[in-house]
Amino acid sequence: MSNPRPGGRILVDQLRRHGVPRVFGVPGESYLAVLDALHDTPQLEFVVCRMEAGAANMACAHGQLTGSPGVCIVTRGPGAAHAAVGVHTARQGSVPMVLLVGQVPRDHRGREAFQEVDIEAMFAPLAKWTATIDDPARIPEYLNRAMRLATAGRPGPVVLALPEDMLAQATEVADIVAGGIGDSVAEPVAGPAPAPIAVARARDLVGGAQRPLMIVGGGGWSALAAENALALARSWGLPVATAFRCQDYVDNRSDAYAGALGLGADPRLARRVADADLLLVIGARLDEPTTGGYGLIAPPRPRQALIHVHADPDELGAVFEPALGIVAGSAEFAAAALALQAPDATRWAPWTGAAAEDVRAFKRPAAGAPAGGVDLAAGVAELCATVAPETIVTNGAGNYTLWAHRYWTFERFGTQLGPVSGAMGYGVPAGIAAKLAHPDRPVLSFNGDGCFLMCGQELATAVRHRAGVVFVVIDNGSYGTIRMHQERRYPGRPVATDLVNPDFVAYARSFGVQARSVADTAAFVEAVRAGLAADRPALVHVPASPEVFTPPPADSPSS
Repeated sequence: MSNPRPGGRILVDQLRRHGVPRVFGVPGESYLAVLDALHDTPQLEFVVCRMEAGAANMACAHGQLTGSPGVCIVTRGPGAAHAAVGVHTARQGSVPMVLLVGQVPRDHRGREAFQEVDIEAMFAPLAKWTATIDDPARIPEYLNRAMRLATAGRPGPVVLALPEDMLAQATEVADIVAGGIGDSVAEPVAGPAPAPIAVARARDLVGGAQRPLMIVGGGGWSALAAENALALARSWGLPVATAFRCQDYVDNRSDAYAGALGLGADPRLARRVADADLLLVIGARLDEPTTGGYGLIAPPRPRQALIHVHADPDELGAVFEPALGIVAGSAEFAAAALALQAPDATRWAPWTGAAAEDVRAFKRPAAGAPAGGVDLAAGVAELCATVAPETIVTNGAGNYTLWAHRYWTFERFGTQLGPVSGAMGYGVPAGIAAKLAHPDRPVLSFNGDGCFLMCGQELATAVRHRAGVVFVVIDNGSYGTIRMHQERRYPGRPVATDLVNPDFVAYARSFGVQARSVADTAAFVEAVRAGLAADRPALVHVPASPEVFTPPPADSPSS
């Protein structure tokens, strides 16, 4: 071997070996050697963002949508700090992601050099693994480990620090070929297969229940896992609910679908979880939103018999002590369970049927909606009924998301992108990442006015990369979720939640985005549909009342 390459070139070559299609980032002087290598590598797209938070959120969304690690590269210090929000979102959402951080030169480290931060210490609580690459010859080794670790077990983010002088140093080293020959994409990490005796025990426990409920969610899913899980629910006659912001894991039209847990969940579903005598949980961690603040399912030993299936053994018993814990991938467990004789579901058939009726009622817009302004319940439901089922829907955080979660019917896996962490600002960059990954699919991004402006500058990125996303901005002039909590706990004493907003239409047009404001439901639906049919980004501004915090309450719970 006689082909010395600088570390930046080695890094880019190794990313190509892993089949990475694009890297999201903001250029920085700490990794000029990487940028120079990208100049000669048009096959690896560098998505130039306007802030590191937007870049990291895009990488997180890419990982959430594709199941392959989204890759983000930023500079040290302020760049890393801005990117931390995306790392935290990936961690809480069990999303594969790799953050690459340019670092101060090796001989400057420890002196609080310009923009220096101890990257390993900074990200240790947020990432699955953090490391600094001090030798360019070890770049293939470290990157290969990072890509594997990001997808293994419970997926999550990995952070690698890259000293500036290391990236400029030349050395001879062979690339690690991922998944085959040349530039082939690495095969996804397979989930562990369950022990047959454990699957049989799970079937027997379900068979002895009176009111069983299945819950699916978490990271490491695929279309196959979703297909197997729904087939299992149908075979065993189980109602199946989805964890927070995992609504696309189950075809919402199915008679087995029982609804979505999390913020704004149907009270009837919440009661059903509390009343269940057995929970079959596949893939989900059972986080705070999914469990209703740990009230519907209470740690450490739930009152419901808990069968917990998870690919990472460290998750079993970490919060909830299961009656039966099974280390297995979601797809692998569902396939193994389907191979067994199904339990007799006659006893709980009425329970399953009632769950399906409840969710259909919950998702039906109320009659007699207000005549003035945009009826978001009716508008979202009508849009969903008329757009392609492969449309990808993204959102950030805030009360406005409840309309999308409640009234959109997700039919296919890989059509919902939302931050399990509740991070504002996710909807805009997630929409852009989704459109770049799937340019042939419609992408609709829901945003509140406060949420939108946290990453609204990324409209420039959408225009630059011709990402034809439709951005809906629901403008009630307030941080609505916080205002709602203020009114509940301190009635009549709101503070710091009123917003002074720009003219969103003029703002969007200044970037070259087609934009309009709508005053009624018909105009809202027409504007969004027109935007989805266009070949460039579009924004639809929806004025809303600051007094309407959430969709109308559901009817009283069924028995």
